[in-house]
Amino acid sequence: MHREIRSRRTSEAHRRARGFTLIELLVAMVVGAILMAIAIPAYSSFVRKGRRTDAKTALLDLASLEERYFSTANAYSANASDLGYGTAAWPVTVGGGYYQVAQPTVVVAVAPSSTSPAGTPASFTITATAIGDQANDSDCVTFTVNSAGTQTASPNASGNCWK
Repeated sequence: MHREIRSRRTSEAHRRARGFTLIELLVAMVVGAILMAIAIPAYSSFVRKGRRTDAKTALLDLASLEERYFSTANAYSANASDLGYGTAAWPVTVGGGYYQVAQPTVVVAVAPSSTSPAGTPASFTITATAIGDQANDSDCVTFTVNSAGTQTASPNASGNCWK
């Protein structure tokens, strides 16, 4: 009898030490899949928001280059080489390759006249549009800055694009 009890204990201990059951493994996989389903979209959203900063920085840099060019030439330029981009042609890829900046829209100053007593001041508008994976950023697909310093984004569903 003593031998039988010892043999039963040994077989129970041996059974427990064999490893995980199929059910335990499946439960662990399901829990892992649920965690991944929550974590991956949150991480992707976080990365897209980070890339927005690169685009905004590039736009503000281009706006400052336009202002610098204006201070010497008394006009804004739509030429990439005038703004320090060498022989680059529009569109220029910025923001780590996740945004494209189209050629700036430049309005030439018009002096006051009898038909337009106030005249028209020179101005520019620069727009960056998301490309590639960043185009999935449904809140902030495009960023725009103009010579008046107005910063807009579209569709701007969250209202936090330039913040």
